[in-house]
Amino acid sequence: MSLTYFIALTAAITLSGTLIFILAYAFLKKDIQAWLRLKSHEDHQLERTHLLPLRLQAHERLIVFVERLNPTQLFVRLYQPGISAGVLQSLILNEIRSEYQHNVTQQLYLSSTNWNVVRKLKDDTIAMINNAVAGMREEASGVELSKKVLEHLSALEENPYDLTLELIKKDIHQLF
Repeated sequence: MSLTYFIALTAAITLSGTLIFILAYAFLKKDIQAWLRLKSHEDHQLERTHLLPLRLQAHERLIVFVERLNPTQLFVRLYQPGISAGVLQSLILNEIRSEYQHNVTQQLYLSSTNWNVVRKLKDDTIAMINNAVAGMREEASGVELSKKVLEHLSALEENPYDLTLELIKKDIHQLF
């Protein structure tokens, strides 16, 4: 077998194989695209049926977390008659950290922006409580701490807890 015959035979086989592949693709192109669209639609449906309830539950849990994080709610839940500001501070900080740890996995189902806002709200709440206690006398009561924090909140132009709730609600509405 000569080299030219071998090269010609290889070129003919390669050319015919390429031509067959191109023709097969041309005939099957619409079927392949339809299958890919169907597969994409099935994946989207699977996401909606399995992931949507989890995302909604995560948003619900974070709404509860933000409500429970609100100092007005914290004081109502944790205040005890005669409690000192330091003890109330400790109870509040433990409650916030516990609630946060309970909800930390919900970040999987939220946008990173929303999660960062919730995390910052938690950090700001802790800082607000700590700053209020730092400016008080050592024997201050829990009532004094409550008044100081609530006065600070009322002096704010917009309530950060309400703003965070609105942001979470907007994110929920984007799911539909």
